[in-house]
Amino acid sequence: MKQTVLIVGLGLIGGSLAMNVTKKEDVFIIGIDGDEATVNMALKQGVIDQASSDFSKAILEADLCILATPISVTIEYLQILESIELNKPLLVTDVSSVKNQVLEAANRLEHPFFSFVGGHPMAGSHKQGYTAAKPHLFENAIYVLTPSVHATTSEAERLKDLFSQTEARFLTFTTKEHDEMTAVISHFPHLIASSLVHQARIWQETHPYIEQLAAGGFKDITRIASSNPKLWQDIFFQNRHLLISMLDDWIGEMERVRSYLCDEAKEQTFQYLFDAKQYRDGLPVKEKGAIPAFYDIYVDIHDQPGAIHDVIGILAKEEISIKNIQILEIREGITGVLRISFATHREQTASKQVLAHHNYEVMIQQ
Repeated sequence: MKQTVLIVGLGLIGGSLAMNVTKKEDVFIIGIDGDEATVNMALKQGVIDQASSDFSKAILEADLCILATPISVTIEYLQILESIELNKPLLVTDVSSVKNQVLEAANRLEHPFFSFVGGHPMAGSHKQGYTAAKPHLFENAIYVLTPSVHATTSEAERLKDLFSQTEARFLTFTTKEHDEMTAVISHFPHLIASSLVHQARIWQETHPYIEQLAAGGFKDITRIASSNPKLWQDIFFQNRHLLISMLDDWIGEMERVRSYLCDEAKEQTFQYLFDAKQYRDGLPVKEKGAIPAFYDIYVDIHDQPGAIHDVIGILAKEEISIKNIQILEIREGITGVLRISFATHREQTASKQVLAHHNYEVMIQQ
């Protein structure tokens, strides 16, 4: 018997989930999105089976609803559900990166047919919208589930089965555990990245050429500052109490580093950097985390016509898809470095092997 799945929001995350759910034979998908072109594209591609513009009507047809919307909008939909008289069991999930207020809203719904299991697929992209959606977005990514007080273990398992085509790794946390961990490794780093960009922008008034020098490492560590500002404003204010606490911790940490430099404490400074390196180098390599990962290889090439074309041609022949490519260093007549990024660890490893087979010097930097 087919189950009807309502997906509200067909952007990067909602669209990518829809592309996976549609692979299930026992599913009929209804899609809702504020952008008519997006809905039409999803229909044309067969990603959804039916379009709707009426949430209150579509929800009565649904057995399961995915709210792939910004946090504040997700809460609004949960509030709408309070006034809808359900006539059959409904399992609702979301994709929000902050869970506290979402779960509070879900826990208030007392209807016997309603249950809620929070969800957070910890994968993303620097691109936005349905056109950036892809079925392999969640491959090897961590997918966190946070059940509400109304949910059962079987309902969490039902979500895992629905999203089985994503090939994500499912973990179950409490709301508090989820919000604290994502604040540490996702939300706060985004805040710091944005502040670094502002610092560079201010210094550019003194040094006009700083914009041309702000490539390579600077662009890497500030990449997440290019994400959707409206989305991140929502996240910051939904998780603001934790972020304020972390800002206090960060300011204390920077004061400690400042004291090392003021006191010329070379040994303490070395130990500080060494401990950071040890912890960072011990982080998992093969898993995606809260901040979208790039899987890079570094290829030595010579400054000669066709050098880049040859490398790309080898990878294309093996049907290995490239996410990004960058020349890190090319000076006339010497070896340069080509950094090539991939969407998955598998593609990264395969590209290293095939290029090494063609006598290229290839390195994977952890």
